[in-house]
Amino acid sequence: PSTMAPANKNKNKVYVIGVGMTKFDKPGARDDYDYPDMAKEAGQKALADAKVPYSAIEQACVGYVYGDSTCGQRALYHSLGLTGIPIINVNNNCSTGSTALFMARQLVLGGLADCVLALGFEKMERGSLSAKYMDRTNPMDKHMEVMINRYGIAAAPAAPQMFGNAGREHMEKYGTKPEHFAKIAWKNHKHSTNNPYSQFQAEYSLDQVKGSRKVFEYLTLLQCCPTSDGAAAAVLASEAFVRKHHLEKQAVEILAQEMVTDLASTFDENSCIKMVGYDMSHTAAKKCFNSAGLTPNDIDVVELHDCFSANELITYEALGLCPEGKAGEFIDRGDNTYGGKVVVNPSGGLISKGHPLGATGKRGF
Repeated sequence: PSTMAPANKNKNKVYVIGVGMTKFDKPGARDDYDYPDMAKEAGQKALADAKVPYSAIEQACVGYVYGDSTCGQRALYHSLGLTGIPIINVNNNCSTGSTALFMARQLVLGGLADCVLALGFEKMERGSLSAKYMDRTNPMDKHMEVMINRYGIAAAPAAPQMFGNAGREHMEKYGTKPEHFAKIAWKNHKHSTNNPYSQFQAEYSLDQVKGSRKVFEYLTLLQCCPTSDGAAAAVLASEAFVRKHHLEKQAVEILAQEMVTDLASTFDENSCIKMVGYDMSHTAAKKCFNSAGLTPNDIDVVELHDCFSANELITYEALGLCPEGKAGEFIDRGDNTYGGKVVVNPSGGLISKGHPLGATGKRGF
């Protein structure tokens, strides 16, 4: 960034000029710490890191899942300022934080704004996620149908069943072992010991991971992400803004960003691996690499969505970090951690850092 090329008139560039984050913690761990407090902490840290005042922010994209329709406005009004800017509320389940970032980048990329705040927060309840509205169609009904048609349904929370059955399919198809999934959680908990923002900072042995309470089939408690409170923010800016404010030395360009939603193959192939998003991740990664002019072999660090250890394993293959069906060997070689091919989830991932839905997509900052 300190040796930025002359401005390219044919394509806008988008830079991250500041980031901020709260500690992710178990729901209710901090007394009287509500979502406006989380937003204030993360937002003020991001602005301080960016070295710009809130008055420089032209628009804000604010992500959260659990809350009323104007929580984004309330989060900013009395924590960062009343400047009259457009505030867009974003709700996109586990990808809410990254969707807010995607929208903020689109605003800058399209030349509609020069400085945009992307903020995500969540105040959650303890325990497994459950449906809130029982008087309307469940948005996951088609996904559940794929799973039920293949494996039936068990007396366990829906999310670990869906991802657990995807892992089960991987084992049946490629010979992957339950220990491979446990090794992922073991690695992520070990990584989080170096992260002061992580919800869990204890290191567990592989036997402790495997021996923790069973949630579904081979998935144990230490292989599942917790519910969490927390917030994260990023300030995005155009090249013109960076140059005007002399921020070249701190500006980090977003080379590529893609967003993909469910494809026909998600539902048509009776595959739990496809149902939990393999083809979406594969398609998004391919587009992203093409746009950046890079390949998976160029990547040294990856933060990916490990809501359950099974999803991290499947995503290795979807992102092209290893060939399809070879994730078990990838893990056994230690290619997913320090000293290996690529460091995956150095933050501790969702499994150990925590999973406040609206903030999760920005945790890698």
